[in-house]
Amino acid sequence: MSEDRRLEAFATFPARLREAVLGAPDRPAKPGDWTPTEVVRHLIAVEEEVHVRRLREVTTQDDPHWTWTEPGLAPGYDDATVDDVLTAFAVARAATVAMYQSVDDEAWNRAGTHATFGRLDVPGLLTLAIDHDAEHLRALGD
Repeated sequence: MSEDRRLEAFATFPARLREAVLGAPDRPAKPGDWTPTEVVRHLIAVEEEVHVRRLREVTTQDDPHWTWTEPGLAPGYDDATVDDVLTAFAVARAATVAMYQSVDDEAWNRAGTHATFGRLDVPGLLTLAIDHDAEHLRALGD
């Protein structure tokens, strides 16, 4: 997948997420699973704690190192509606997309080292983010 197509997939994910969340079966989550609203809260946390942090580090530091990070639920949304969290995620994702769009050619090829995935440049980070999005989108359909 080309960089433009990857960035487009990343940027348009909030609309696909909204459709999946609003179309998710209206049933209690299985023990150990998250509700659709909780999935979105998790994605908000991942956006802030993983995607933005790693992109900022890889473009400003020499060979940053990352460990596996799997945030829980973003705080501050306990009483939020599903629409509130979907909107918050869309705003956060738009800011991350703008960060990716501002990366210059030199920084685009910079890389860091992930404890699980090895060397990752900016396109590699973007691919991981898209894969994470897809994993949660599939889970919403189950």
